[in-house]
Amino acid sequence: MRTLLLLSSLVLATGAAHAVDEAAAIEIAKNNGCLSCHSAKEKIVGPAYSDVADKYRNDKDAVANLVQSIQYGSKGKWGRIPMPAHPNMSAADIKTLAQWVMTAKH
Repeated sequence: MRTLLLLSSLVLATGAAHAVDEAAAIEIAKNNGCLSCHSAKEKIVGPAYSDVADKYRNDKDAVANLVQSIQYGSKGKWGRIPMPAHPNMSAADIKTLAQWVMTAKH
């Protein structure tokens, strides 16, 4: 029983270290126009965040790839409409957004 409690504590602590501040991420998305093209569960102009998370769920480089797409834009990953670059966003904000997108669920 003691081992189980220790393992449970370790798992919770590890998860907390990788937790994303959802409120901060939503604020970043609002302030940078992300929600004009994306939503949590429905395609608008760009894909739903849940669809992005599903597509990259098993990709160990998903966050890094999303960071690149957010910062530099992308073409052809989700159809004909390109995603514009966001060169003025801070690296920390971009990483927060990418990590948050990967937590989206249907």
